[in-house]
Amino acid sequence: MGDDVAGEVAVAGDTLLKFMLGEGNVRGVVVRLEDSWREMQRRRHHDGAVRSLLGEMTAASALLAGSLKFDGTLVLQIQGDGPLRLAVAECQPDFGLRATAHAEAGAEAAPHLAALANAHGMGRCALTLDPRARKPGQTPYQGIVALTDDTGQSHTDLAAVLRQYLEKSEQIPSWVILAADDDRACGLLVQRMPDAGGGSAAGREKVDEDFARAMYLAATLGRAELLREAPEVLLRRLFWEESPRVFEPRTPHFHCTCSRARVADMLRMLGRDEVESVLKERGQVDVACEFCGAGYAFDLVDAAQLFKADIDQPPSPSHPQ
Repeated sequence: MGDDVAGEVAVAGDTLLKFMLGEGNVRGVVVRLEDSWREMQRRRHHDGAVRSLLGEMTAASALLAGSLKFDGTLVLQIQGDGPLRLAVAECQPDFGLRATAHAEAGAEAAPHLAALANAHGMGRCALTLDPRARKPGQTPYQGIVALTDDTGQSHTDLAAVLRQYLEKSEQIPSWVILAADDDRACGLLVQRMPDAGGGSAAGREKVDEDFARAMYLAATLGRAELLREAPEVLLRRLFWEESPRVFEPRTPHFHCTCSRARVADMLRMLGRDEVESVLKERGQVDVACEFCGAGYAFDLVDAAQLFKADIDQPPSPSHPQ
C-alpha cells in the first residue's frame, strides 16, 4: 500500500480508534491529531525536526495510552545529548494531551533523530506510568531504553525506538508508524495480543501467523498516507481481509494540567528565601508554563499568602521562642 493511493477526504478533528483483527489475536490503535496538535503549536512553537519529533511523540503517547488498561498519566520523554536536550509528551486518562521541548539553536535542521537527540550515543527514551490514585508507598513505573539498536547503531526515527522498547522491555511484539507535519500528528500501533494462543503450540503458531500478516500489511503504510487519510479509511484499506472490529471512538484533545495552585506549591518548595530574593529584585515572581505558555504572577501580597501557614504555625515545644 503506497503513498500514491488516491485519498478519501478525511474528517477534520481529533480521533483515536482501538481495534482488533480477525480472531482477536491482534489488537491495534490508530490516532489522528489535528485541532489539539495545532493548539500545541500555537502555544509553544517549534520548527523543523523538533516540531516533527514532538508531534510524533504526542501521537505516540496517545497510541500507547490507548493500548493500556491504566488509570493515570502516561509520560513519554526523550533526554537527548544532541541539540535537543529534552522533549516530553503527556497523555491523561481522558486523552488530554500536552507536550514541550527544549532545544538549542539549529536543532530544527537535524536530518533525523540520531543527529537531533543521540549525537554522542547517550540519548535515552523513557516511558513513565503515573497512577491517578497511588497506593501508599507506590511510585510511578518507568522504563528506559537507549536510542540505539542491538548493534549499537543509532535509531533514526522514534517509531523504531518504540518498537524496540515494546518488544524488549514489555515483551509485546509490535509495529509502530508515526508522522507529523504542520497540520496533524498521526500514528498506527499494531500488537500481538499478550498470552494469546491458549498455551498450545498450534495456538501460538496461529497467533504468530496472524500477527506476522498484520505487521506485513501495516508496514505497507507510508507516512504521507498516514497523514492524509482518516483513521477509519486506513483501517478499511489496510485490513479489510482481517475483518477489523473497531471500538467506540475516543476524542483526544489539548489539555494542560498547570494551575495557579500548582505553581504556588512549586514556589513553596523553592522556599521563602528564594521567592523573597526574586521579589526584591523584580517586584513580582513570574512563572510561565513550559507546556502551554500560560503565565502566573505572584506579587508581595501573594507571596505573603504562600508562606502564611509558616507564620501562623505555633512554635514547636522543642524550640521555644
